[in-house]
Amino acid sequence: MRHQTAIGAAALSACLAVALSAPAIGATASSTPAKPDPRTLAAGSADRAVAAQPSTYKTAPEDKIVRLGVVSSLNGLQHVSYARTHAGLPVFGGDFVVTTNASGAVLSNSVSQTKTLDLDTTAKVSAAQAAKTSRARVSKVESASAPQLTVMAEGSGRLAYETVVTGVHKNTPTKLHVFVDAKSGKVVRTFDEVADAAPAADAAAADDRSFYHGTVDISTAATSMQDPARNGVRCGGQNGQTFTGTDNVWGNGSGTDLETACVDAMHAAQKEWDMLKEWLGRNGMNGSGGGFPMRVGLNQANAFWNGSYTNYGRNQAGTKQATGMDVVGHENGHAIFQTTPGGSSGGNGNEKGGLNESAGDIFGTLVEFYANEPANLDPPDYLVGEEIDLVGQGPIRNMYNPSALGDPNCYSSSIPRTEVHAAAGPQNHWFVLLAEGSGGNPSSPTCNNSTVTGIGIQKAGKIFMEGLNRKTTAWSHAAARVATVNAAKQLFPGSAAECNSVKAAWAAVTVPAQSGEPAC
Repeated sequence: MRHQTAIGAAALSACLAVALSAPAIGATASSTPAKPDPRTLAAGSADRAVAAQPSTYKTAPEDKIVRLGVVSSLNGLQHVSYARTHAGLPVFGGDFVVTTNASGAVLSNSVSQTKTLDLDTTAKVSAAQAAKTSRARVSKVESASAPQLTVMAEGSGRLAYETVVTGVHKNTPTKLHVFVDAKSGKVVRTFDEVADAAPAADAAAADDRSFYHGTVDISTAATSMQDPARNGVRCGGQNGQTFTGTDNVWGNGSGTDLETACVDAMHAAQKEWDMLKEWLGRNGMNGSGGGFPMRVGLNQANAFWNGSYTNYGRNQAGTKQATGMDVVGHENGHAIFQTTPGGSSGGNGNEKGGLNESAGDIFGTLVEFYANEPANLDPPDYLVGEEIDLVGQGPIRNMYNPSALGDPNCYSSSIPRTEVHAAAGPQNHWFVLLAEGSGGNPSSPTCNNSTVTGIGIQKAGKIFMEGLNRKTTAWSHAAARVATVNAAKQLFPGSAAECNSVKAAWAAVTVPAQSGEPAC
């Protein structure tokens, strides 16, 4: 039986208005009026647009729209993110983002839901049956959440139970989200929060010995490896405890010493934090001034992000820890991907997972270029993990020519069925073409034999970050193209060159122009 409780535009507007930030205290007669907060302006105008345009945002009478927050970024752009419920149930894939300028004018939106929801919300399968089916997907279950009845935004909607199963599967940690159809009892989607790296300062004051970067000066507390200036950034062992010492001099430079591994990890994370602020306009790893703990000493040739912290193993030979700058940048890149709108939850088969892996590679590369170390240390390049030699075969991925390591250079309909690390290839290739051009250094082939003009890695990074600020649950290469074209237009309003290069780079990896995509 369908629920018939309708929420009209006026009621929706009133509901949204309740969530608005309280206005600033009025100025006295003798003082200068306070300048309106761009975040408040953005929230108000976005709320009004959502209430006034139900067809644009696919709003059903049974939907309740909830504003999640506002993220400020470069050039005064504001990104207002929303989630929805339907008939009181959470909607997986019903999220969207509205982008405004600093004055609150709506510039664009990112809506992945294609139809207004209309479904029967009565389950035929019990929660207990769904829990049993979900737990069977993990070989060693440590814990499982209670199944949550959920609406999946597929077509006019699918009713499903979502269960989060934590444990170990095939010797790898997992935090698996399992969706079981509430009518048929079949598993219809899974995605894993654990994202791994492998397929299957003032020099005069430097006194911390790293393995990959020589002697450096990392920011730590007096007797513990916790950064007092970057909230949440700390490093320790597999028990989650932060390493401590009698002073703040860390590491011995050895490839097998775990304190040294933490020096490398802290150095890379601090560089990434600074790059995000100075180049991309982001406040910390999570966008709101926070970072995440790091662990070293994982007894695997691997590294991963599990939704709460990053964890680093060693290479297969056991001679080096997996804490090279681009690998640390990659794992923290997963944290950035997860804490931008749309999160890291799965959609479109493995396509979003591939975009997540690519995001890690891109952030790792941006950190290397920001740090700009000399050739005898870890110089910037478009190879991933080459210093670590994880499994004795050199780099893990090649971003400027993914096919050199067996990954696809070009987007195709097979990407949603491609293993996620390999599926990183097309967007990695796009990013290098955008930054360096097809005839740059290194030279990068195109899938359509076109010529692409590069715009430089900082501009490419800004556009990529702005694209992520518009991400939705059902993220895809097509959606990323539209988002980054809009980003280029709004970041560089006085120039068409950046927008044209974004389009040309996407076309060069066979992601064609999309319906509704703006002209440059």
